[in-house]
Amino acid sequence: MTGIQNKKRIRKVLMIAAAVIGFIIIGIGSYAGYLVYKADDAIHRMSANNNSHSTLIEAVGTKEVTASSLEEKDPMGPLTFLLAGVDNRDGSGGAMNTDVLMLISFNPQTRSSSILSLPRDLLLKPKSLPSRKTNYYYAYFYNKDKATVIPNTKQFFSDLLGLPIDHMVVMNFDVLRKVVDALGDLEIDVDMDMKYKDTADGTNIDLKKGLQKLNGQQVLDFVRYRKSNQGTRESSDFARNDRQQLVIKQIVDKLGTFNGITQWGKILEIIGDNVKTDVPESELRQWVLNFPKIKPNQINSLQVESQWLSPYVYAKKEDLTQALTALRAEIGLDPDNSIVLDDVVGVIK
Repeated sequence: MTGIQNKKRIRKVLMIAAAVIGFIIIGIGSYAGYLVYKADDAIHRMSANNNSHSTLIEAVGTKEVTASSLEEKDPMGPLTFLLAGVDNRDGSGGAMNTDVLMLISFNPQTRSSSILSLPRDLLLKPKSLPSRKTNYYYAYFYNKDKATVIPNTKQFFSDLLGLPIDHMVVMNFDVLRKVVDALGDLEIDVDMDMKYKDTADGTNIDLKKGLQKLNGQQVLDFVRYRKSNQGTRESSDFARNDRQQLVIKQIVDKLGTFNGITQWGKILEIIGDNVKTDVPESELRQWVLNFPKIKPNQINSLQVESQWLSPYVYAKKEDLTQALTALRAEIGLDPDNSIVLDDVVGVIK
């Protein structure tokens, strides 16, 4: 083979290699762009407002986005959320059963958050509506007008408890199962043997006591377990609230390791299908992109001693007062509250 032939062959090999590398680069760029598109679509579906016209694609094109790319933005201020977990699975009769209701304060400057779980059977005594259990009111507003259920429920609890609530997040329980499977198993110390079957909705809880790794379905069973028809000890709502907060903390820790929209793509797709919120889309994007920097390093569980007096749960007044004061303090509000809890909530001394 002559020198000229060798040079031609080398040139051909280099051209092929360059073409392959080019295709790889184009493929990576297209994939990143696709993930940005999917994330933006999920955020749009999740937002109950859908008023924002700017998108992640417009903001960053197809490049990888990280929290550092938004360092010039002003930090967020303290916020409060009302989180509702609803169960509308097949077999539940189509009812929007509110099994979880939490008040959450979040201060990104101090990187701290506090969570207060409201027992589902806690007696509430609003002046303008009938006295009912806590889990009644979301379903009431939902059946009255689906389009305004989030602002109406948020305003109801804000006025009732004297706590300004900035946003509400409503999630279907299925989101928990799917998110845990996407993140990887959670290591949970199961506090008791748990067995319960319900053929109507397909529930089949079967967990053993002890430290173990749980997949998405098992984590869902862990946080939902309350009663047993298979010989195991039943759980109180108060213990279940503790389990729910434990799972939230672990999920937040795992999400805090994400860096960039590409890692968030799958998670946001799941959330987009199962979560509704009144948080504006522009704010949702900023939170996702800045999450590793603003993720709370400390999540405080606010405990309220309660007592079951059929058919309602009654909260210890001192504990509930202290919990609401702590939520207000975290967002920089005066602890004084003109709401007389005895008048609006079932309390015990």
